[in-house]
Amino acid sequence: FPRLAYAADIDATIQYFGHNFFLITTRRGTRIVTDPLGPGWYPNPNVAAHVVTVGKEQFNHNAVQIVLGNPLILRGLKNYGAGWNTISTTVKDTLIYNVPIHQNSEFIEGIHGAAFVFDFGTLCIAHLGDLSQKLNEQQIKAFGKVDVALTPIGGRRTMSPILAREVLGQLKPKIAIPMHHRDSTYLVAQFSAGMKTQFLRGDTLTVSKSALTAATEIKVLEPRGAMIYR
Repeated sequence: FPRLAYAADIDATIQYFGHNFFLITTRRGTRIVTDPLGPGWYPNPNVAAHVVTVGKEQFNHNAVQIVLGNPLILRGLKNYGAGWNTISTTVKDTLIYNVPIHQNSEFIEGIHGAAFVFDFGTLCIAHLGDLSQKLNEQQIKAFGKVDVALTPIGGRRTMSPILAREVLGQLKPKIAIPMHHRDSTYLVAQFSAGMKTQFLRGDTLTVSKSALTAATEIKVLEPRGAMIYR
């Protein structure tokens, strides 16, 4: 696997490839891919990983075949969405577990989805999958203390930007990265209205626990092939 050069205080690097597809690299070099996106939407990255998490069994979330390196595949759902798997495992320096959620609830109640939590000890990142409802107390407890929330805001099959802001109020992350918005400047503007927001000129964010602020900040990443948000 290619290795990144890290400053002493960088705890993770997050690279966004569009939709719900990220590469998270820990300080110690563990590479985690989330919800790999099938070809045809954004340019396919040449990405290798130690582990891949899948929160939804559709081509725009489960294209595990594009990820190099013979990774461990962790599927949040069993029987292609009939129920939830229970995942709690450690991969190198990272504790990974899933949190049961529902998706598409605006249309059909009870469609299963999975969120994933990545706990590096110093830093905790939550990938909220296709969450479409406000969290209940059991889910809030399961997520625990979240530093970075990868947050769907697209509406319809996921939360609307307004509901996503309510969920941020429940989880209280220090950083929220919007996803599942099809590069819509309107959705991003709704989500970030009135909050401290940074539009990065690229697809990658480095995160240091020591540099996190008290209030939630929005960080908007721009994957390759995306429309310009700025």
